[in-house]
Amino acid sequence: MKIVALGGGTGLSTLLRGLKLFSDVDVTAVVTVTDEGGSSGIIREELGVLPPGDVRNNIVALAENESLMAQIMNYRFNEGQTFKNHSLGNLIIAALTKITGSFAMAVEKVSDTLAVKGTVLPVTEDTIRLVATMESGEEVMGETQIVKRRSKIVDLHLDSVAHPFPKVIEAISKCDVIVLGPGSLYTSIIPNLMVNGVKEAMKGKPTILIANLMTQPGETNGFSLKDHIITVERYLGYSLDRVISNSEIIPYDILQRYNVEGSEQVLTMVGDEKVVSFPMVKSEVDPNDGKEKVRHDPIKLAASVRKIAKELIGD
Repeated sequence: MKIVALGGGTGLSTLLRGLKLFSDVDVTAVVTVTDEGGSSGIIREELGVLPPGDVRNNIVALAENESLMAQIMNYRFNEGQTFKNHSLGNLIIAALTKITGSFAMAVEKVSDTLAVKGTVLPVTEDTIRLVATMESGEEVMGETQIVKRRSKIVDLHLDSVAHPFPKVIEAISKCDVIVLGPGSLYTSIIPNLMVNGVKEAMKGKPTILIANLMTQPGETNGFSLKDHIITVERYLGYSLDRVISNSEIIPYDILQRYNVEGSEQVLTMVGDEKVVSFPMVKSEVDPNDGKEKVRHDPIKLAASVRKIAKELIGD
């Protein structure tokens, strides 16, 4: 079963970690290239290279869990002024882009080195930025600034025309099922749909949206599951076939902490036949701040996607 999954960094990589465990699934990850924060943002600004962070996350997700090279790719420097907060993998991808003259070729070379199970592709090789129109009418450019505004987004577009990486259209044309997410709605999922020809190539393919566990401050404040679905379908231009949501209630103490930060649980819906729910939450301690966070369980999430995908294609 050929699955094309579109998204960004953390959410999509969680799905890939689960899907790679199923021998009957061939997955291609299509990754957005609009990130402007952290190490990726610095590399983009100073070296003129597409932001490598999201792509790197997904390559590592498809690599062997205990691979030394995978650990090297994810290593982040914590000292010094020049390299502090830079991921070594980001620097390697940037260097390979300069050597080969192609970001996509750099991604392919790293994927070959890590012997990933599947394929990771940038959605485009064009340098693009997000532009959001806020509820106030203000236009804000750049992913980082958009999220910082913490205001309702009423429209999103790219600052210039983006042409799809040819292998992306080829992968979509040959796949059995499309999966969107999980991930940031406006900065990970929708940007892929705004690259010329992508959503047109997707039309007619069974399409699944994976709902996020929580709303995201600065992007989806107050969004219900229905709001997520309506927004994705507006940019997609056609109806989703299925929406996979979480059925578990998040522990009260964890939920309280999220609420303080302006985030709420995205509750599943009843009465919509396209929405299916499964228990798929895991909690883990974030090494960056030591706080307990909720994440999709990679295996449960992937198993849910595989089950629904098989139903959609009649396997």
